This record gives sequence, C-alpha cells and structure tokens, in this order.
Amino acid sequence: MYVCLCKAVTDSQIKESIIDGAHSFAEVQKTLGVSTGCGKCMQQAKSIVETTVKKAPFHPA
Repeated sequence: MYVCLCKAVTDSQIKESIIDGAHSFAEVQKTLGVSTGCGKCMQQAKSIVETTVKKAPFHPA
C-alpha cells in the first residue's frame, strides 16, 4: 500500500528499510524520502516504523 504519494513510498519499502538496518523514522526518511513532500503521511509512516522496529529481530554488533 502506498503510504507517501509524493515520493511513491510503500509500507513494504518502509518495513524493508527497517530490516536493512534503519532504526528510526529519521533514518527511514533520509533513506526513502518519505514524508519530505506535503507531510500528510508522517503519522502513518511513523506508526509503521515504530511497529516494525518493535518486531525487528535484534542483531548485536
């Protein structure tokens, strides 16, 4: 499902970004550009990030 129409970012892309190592909304935003246009998607994108971070497996350094 598209979350950010301005940058054509989907929920799957946001989740994949977390799996690939992003740990915060700011990191996902920097990587994907989500919520850098009109900003209407910010709450939904943040919610997806928070939920996915909680579910992501922990990989110690």
